[in-house]
Order: sequence, then C-alpha cells, then structure tokens
Amino acid sequence: MQTTPSKQDARIAIEPDFAWDEQNAYLFDIDGTLTRSRDRIHIESFAASVQRVTGFEITLAGIQLPGNTDTAILREACRQAGIPAREWEASTEAILEAMRATVSERRHEMELVRMPGVEETLRHLARKGALLGLATGNLEAIAWIKIEQAGLREWFRFGGFSDRFPIRSELIGQAARKAREMAGGEASICVVGDTPRDIEAAHANSLAVIAVATGRYSFDDLLEHRPEVCVTSLADLLALTRSAP
Repeated sequence: MQTTPSKQDARIAIEPDFAWDEQNAYLFDIDGTLTRSRDRIHIESFAASVQRVTGFEITLAGIQLPGNTDTAILREACRQAGIPAREWEASTEAILEAMRATVSERRHEMELVRMPGVEETLRHLARKGALLGLATGNLEAIAWIKIEQAGLREWFRFGGFSDRFPIRSELIGQAARKAREMAGGEASICVVGDTPRDIEAAHANSLAVIAVATGRYSFDDLLEHRPEVCVTSLADLLALTRSAP
C-alpha cells in the first residue's frame, strides 16, 4: 500500500473556533478522500452488470462521477442509454447484486492508493476517542471491500451507503443517525470529503465538513462552498496541528 505524496503547496482554511479534531464522530468519504483507484474494476462493473442482467448496453461517459452515488449513477446511465424505465427499475436489485459480485470476484486485482496522511489522521482521531465511520456513494459491500483492500478496515465501525439512498444527503443523514446511536444523541459529527456534493450534503444535515482537495476538485473549488475546514490534504491538516504551539 502506497501513500500518494503531496504535490501541492499546503493550503488550509479553518472557520474560527472550529476544532477540527475535537468532534465526537467523523464520517469519511472513500474515493478521492481516503483512497484513489488505479484500476477500473468498480467503474466497469456498471456496464458489465447491466448487460449481464438485462442485455442492454450502457456507458458512464458524460455522467459526473465524483460525489455521485452508485444507485444514482446506475439510474442516470440507464436513462441516458434509452432503456425503458420498466426494464431497469424491475432489474435494479439484480444489477446491484451483480455489481457487488463482480467487484468481490476481482477484489485482489484492485490497485488502491491511500491519500496523503490518511492512516495518521485516523490514528490521531481514534486516540482522541472519536468514533469513525464511512459516508460514501459506494454500495455497502463494495465500500467495505475497498476499505479492506486499502488496509484501513480496523478504523471504521459503521457507515452510510447508497444501496437504499441514491441521494447523498440521505445516506449522510443515515450515517449521522447511526453515529448518534453509538456516540450519544448530542454527539458532534463532522463529514470528511473531497467534492462539493459532500459539503452540500453535510450542510443539508447541519453537519460540519472537512473538505480535502485530494480528488478532482481544487482547494479553491471546494472553498467556494464554505466548508468549516478546507485543506490540500489530510497530511497538511495534521502537520498544522502538530506544529501548533
């Protein structure tokens, strides 16, 4: 497992009085936030599964993937391909199960790279007593496969996934409810993600956000959406904390 070196000058913006590492629970996105995939196993599972189950062909070309959810991507791809709604709606669960099976069968072919400072940040937060969970647009089975293959499974206890929640704000809301069941009803919760959709979905649930520019969006792109923290990488954020007097 590799850690991608940071190639940007460190930039950090933090809202006054927001203690980024003093929250009770954290909900982490996966793709672009915790890891980056050098393979196309997950992406290829969409078209392969639709073809296997329905016989129709789809493409993800033209669909915005960062910050999206697997279930929403599937729906958009089927509509884009002109597949009658009655066809793909009736087959949705079979397609999703085929995706889960495809990724599971190819899990050892995955090439996942951890983003800068990920494990160090997870360790830092865990030592401070924080509850760590996932909030990802991946299907649950695929999310856990990625986390296991990236060597990060030990840090996470629960999550919110897109199996039943195509809208990102809804899956984050579900993850937040689980966090409060585990950490207490008044627990402070922070979302960590790499896209404007992560920020918007977190704020829709009145949750704070740490936005990291390790995915497709730049620091300035993310800062426009007013996250509580915006940083070039988790490594840079942790370095700032360790250098503080």
